Amino acid sequence: MSDTLSKKRWQALDSDLNRISRVETANSHIVRPILAPGIALAFIALAGLSAAVFFGQANGGLIVVAAAVFGAYMAINIGANDVANNMGPAVGANALTMGGAIVIAAIAESAGALLAGGDVVSTISKGIIDPASVQDSSVFIWAMMSALISSAMWVNIATWFGAPVSTTHSVVGGVVGAGIAAAGLSAVSWGTMSAIAASWVISPVLGGVIAAMFLALINAKIQYQDDKIAAARRWVPILVAVMAGAFATYLSVKGLKRIVKIDLEVALMIGLAFGVLAWSVTVPWVRRKSEGLENRTKSLKTLFGLPLIISATFLSFAHGANDVANAVGPLAAIVHAAEFGDFASKVSIPTWVMVIGAFGISFGLFLFGPKLIKMVGSQITKLNPMRAFCVALSAAITVIVASWLGLPVSSTHIAVGAVFGVGFYREWHSDQRWKQSNRQRPPEQRLAREEHQRRKLVRRSHFMTIVAAWVVTVPAAAAMSAAIFVFLTAFV
Repeated sequence: MSDTLSKKRWQALDSDLNRISRVETANSHIVRPILAPGIALAFIALAGLSAAVFFGQANGGLIVVAAAVFGAYMAINIGANDVANNMGPAVGANALTMGGAIVIAAIAESAGALLAGGDVVSTISKGIIDPASVQDSSVFIWAMMSALISSAMWVNIATWFGAPVSTTHSVVGGVVGAGIAAAGLSAVSWGTMSAIAASWVISPVLGGVIAAMFLALINAKIQYQDDKIAAARRWVPILVAVMAGAFATYLSVKGLKRIVKIDLEVALMIGLAFGVLAWSVTVPWVRRKSEGLENRTKSLKTLFGLPLIISATFLSFAHGANDVANAVGPLAAIVHAAEFGDFASKVSIPTWVMVIGAFGISFGLFLFGPKLIKMVGSQITKLNPMRAFCVALSAAITVIVASWLGLPVSSTHIAVGAVFGVGFYREWHSDQRWKQSNRQRPPEQRLAREEHQRRKLVRRSHFMTIVAAWVVTVPAAAAMSAAIFVFLTAFV
């Protein structure tokens, strides 16, 4: 009797536990979609509280608090959108897991922002607005606030639709829109804007061409050789040396401005030295790593995995050093104008402002980054470590070439353009091989051209969405900024 009673009690307990388990599962499904926005809102509120603590309530303290809130919002959106361009190829090539990529990127982005982020930032982004046209400091503050809000909103919208866009161009569009609303069309330097518009084409095309050239080199010199392992032992150290030299030059020119000012000629010499050092270290490493590998393309992927991870880390560091200004530049300008009652063409960035930018980028990456990382890494075209390595190498070299030519380029456009370049090169190469194989087959075994053309290696839907987002970014951010400026000056 007692055994039967005990059994019924255990059955009742099991039933209750099952109900509790189902409730917990349901709660997790309900909470999951709102968890990330909740954490983001908590960080944004903390940024506003930090501004109140460090700046105080005097001299426009409420405006600074509001600017800090929107600066944190912008930083989160940069982390969600822009960082995917650096880590997406490594994840898509299976060289890194999503979790590993997020951790590495968060550390590298924060280190780049805090250690090498510019301590001085241009208040009128890239000289596109004449400072003389905005004499009133209050008008200037509202213009910068409008630019900050509109650029953050636009990047958020683009992330929602899965389109990687340039945060730099978003800020430029925001400044243009607010400047026009504040001082008219004559306030805009249309020559500078023309150069920025030209970069919409130059950045992705240059990045794509360079990435395709490196992939063609790897195919010809390594992948299609009879002895692939011997070819890899000869060429992989050279490619790693080029990568090391390119990144040393890139970081010297773009990423270390806060520590020391380095000319391009000196940076190239630094890059050469690092390239030679990397070659001498890589030669024995590749020899050991390649021992016992089969003579097949799959074996080559293991030799490019580590260089790809290192290159993605350097890209994230440099991105944090450069693009943190997109989040905190307008905020730093507002802080300066509120504190001193005037504005300057360049202002220093307070440490607490830089911390908001650095940690905001990391939070955005953790909370919302995986969506764009997957899109860039695997949904445009199929990547392996060799192709992804070409993308990363192209990004560094293109920035160096653009700096040498004095061209304003977007790191987002370069990286995504490099992914497209790799994909379109694969399509072209596949087409050439199809023509050759068809000529060698009997007529009844030949693949129809229509069937071959149907097998595209680049998803056209993503291509059109991304290009459309790039073209619309500046005018969309400008229109939003102008509307926000009119609202703020009229009702606030």
